[in-house]
Amino acid sequence: MKHIIVTIPLIVMIGIYISSFRHNKAMNFTQIATGLGYPVQEYYVVTQDGYILKLFHIPGDRSKPILLMHGIIDSADTFIIRGKTSLSVGLADAGYDVWLGNSRGNRYSRRHLSLDPNIDKEFWDFSFHELGYYDLPAMIDFILDETGVKSLSAVGHSQGNTIFLVLGATRPEYNDKIKVMVSLSPVCYLSNINNAVLYLMNFIPAIDQFYRLIGEEEFLGDDTALIRLYRNICGSKKSYGVCANGIMFSLAGSDPDGMEPDFFPTVVKHYPTGTSKKNVIHVSQIGLRRSFAKFDYGCKNIEVYNSSKPPEYDLGKVSMKVVLLVGRNDEISRLEDVRLLESKLPNVVNSTILKHEKFNHIDAVWGRNMSVYLFPYIFDILSKYG
Repeated sequence: MKHIIVTIPLIVMIGIYISSFRHNKAMNFTQIATGLGYPVQEYYVVTQDGYILKLFHIPGDRSKPILLMHGIIDSADTFIIRGKTSLSVGLADAGYDVWLGNSRGNRYSRRHLSLDPNIDKEFWDFSFHELGYYDLPAMIDFILDETGVKSLSAVGHSQGNTIFLVLGATRPEYNDKIKVMVSLSPVCYLSNINNAVLYLMNFIPAIDQFYRLIGEEEFLGDDTALIRLYRNICGSKKSYGVCANGIMFSLAGSDPDGMEPDFFPTVVKHYPTGTSKKNVIHVSQIGLRRSFAKFDYGCKNIEVYNSSKPPEYDLGKVSMKVVLLVGRNDEISRLEDVRLLESKLPNVVNSTILKHEKFNHIDAVWGRNMSVYLFPYIFDILSKYG
């Protein structure tokens, strides 16, 4: 009882301390792009299950639409925060009609026709399955309707390409709507991870129990107390050594040359930006059970799938052209796992291990030298297939 009496005031004091932090909102995508001299249009699309998603559009040649999809707990910002050397800017300069999606639950897509993300737990009842099954079709159909073409090119980073695999496997009619899907830091199988990510995946059940205890379903949301604390600690160059090495590089692979101290605070302002707890649990299931399968509901699998185990995604149905681009130093997209993915997909038209020895998981979106080591491959592929 004494411990409880001491602990409750301590938690309250910590909560008050965190809530007192100044939360300086980062510039949004439109503000960054227009500041760089690029016009931006904003659209909202509604999914079949009622989620309202924000799309950003940098207008270009309407015959060449391209959709960029971010990774887990990320947003469209990831493709613009490097400024003039960002991928969205490079594509716009090359004349592409650039569209940037935001998956449900991030800072731009916390809306629903009937559910309130701040009140209704049902809002957060999704994993990457729903991102592929509902979010991508809504975005793709909207873009094709707006541009008047029958298919588009796509670039996905990390989970941003995982969801295209889900799309192709579960809604195969969409394979013909994708000219080519360029996978940056491909994530599907996670059997060979052996760094801090593996430790984190093993720790997910404990995180799940803690979130249940506090009644929270949103994971690392943009305006949560934990992320305010993180941004106040890691949002200065002085914290680079601890935060970049202790968090980013321990998960993604170390490349200090790719993310310099002057740029790191920009990343901290924009990432992470939230997803569901269920999404993170699903990713951990993929890694720990070594299979690319649907969400495991345990004893409820019989009711949901009519099977004791969740069915694996049939990657043989993913007939869209796929390109796999991976770094040697990527601690999440391990080369062995990418090779396994390549063997499962029927239409991989290019699989490349990037030459830069230190190229890691996040260099594909935030790397200082990605325009040198990565972009030539992307533009060559798009000119050939897109």
